[in-house]
Amino acid sequence: MIKFIQKIYKSTLSAIVYGLLLSVLFSCENDPAEIAKFDLEEKLPVQSGKDVEIIYSSKGVVKFQLNAPVMNQYTGEQAYREMPEGVHIKVLDSAMNVTSELTANYAIDKEYEKKMEAMQDVVVINEKGERLNTEHLVWDQETQKITSDVFVKITTKEQVLMGEGLIANPEFTDYKILKPKGVINIDND
Repeated sequence: MIKFIQKIYKSTLSAIVYGLLLSVLFSCENDPAEIAKFDLEEKLPVQSGKDVEIIYSSKGVVKFQLNAPVMNQYTGEQAYREMPEGVHIKVLDSAMNVTSELTANYAIDKEYEKKMEAMQDVVVINEKGERLNTEHLVWDQETQKITSDVFVKITTKEQVLMGEGLIANPEFTDYKILKPKGVINIDND
């Protein structure tokens, strides 16, 4: 009788273990949508650098120098470079003289759009000492224009100009505020 009970016990135990294994195996599935969501959330840079300096040139002529405390490179159809800790750009003339400078707390170079965006406390200073302050600026490499669609303030030796939106050349020597809001004259006496 004991052998009979042991045999039934082993058979029952085997059936339970086998049933559990089958249920575990058949209940596992990889939902493609969940996998894609995880993949997007975990996009990591293919390259990362600290204290980066890049010299951009065209046809053997240096155009500008870019310095960033941190730069992350991302690849794919929409490749881009991100500078999450800020950027300092010097625009240079053919004699390597600085014609304008840009600083910002964050920047992103969208290679696929051929545009670079600077955000958060953006400051541009041209060779005349005129200063632009804004929170968002876009440099379009194809049109060779810098633009903004938010509040801008330009300080010259004589005036402070304010408004919404801006279009300018990369050296910030020829600019126009799209929706002027006010002018403050500075008394230099």
